[in-house]
Amino acid sequence: MEEKKDFILKEQPGGNEQNAAAESTDASENDPANQEATGFESGEGDSRLPAINFATFIFSLNSSALVQLGMMDDPGSGKKVKNLPLAKQTIDIIGMLEEKTRGNLDEDEKNMLKHILYDLRILYVKEKG
Repeated sequence: MEEKKDFILKEQPGGNEQNAAAESTDASENDPANQEATGFESGEGDSRLPAINFATFIFSLNSSALVQLGMMDDPGSGKKVKNLPLAKQTIDIIGMLEEKTRGNLDEDEKNMLKHILYDLRILYVKEKG
């Protein structure tokens, strides 16, 4: 049986009603039962994001590495900017995840990870020159 946790709203000088309302909203948005029912996590505004799984997590890291390698526009600036030390760190993180999840991935996840790492490492070596 799932235990529900209540929270207590305490009024503070200067008013913190907005923070309390945000916490209450966050709690319902992060409810796994709610996410499973829709298949989506609720994000800020009207945007709807797919549920997080291992593949979407790795694709997110892959996108970050591609931005850091200067292969994709930085979402913040809209420009291609290389940051090779940060790209190397991101690639190393994906490599660490490959090592730590060995034996726990299905065949598709394993192949996806192997190919993403190979591609990123080749791109890194080319950019490093």
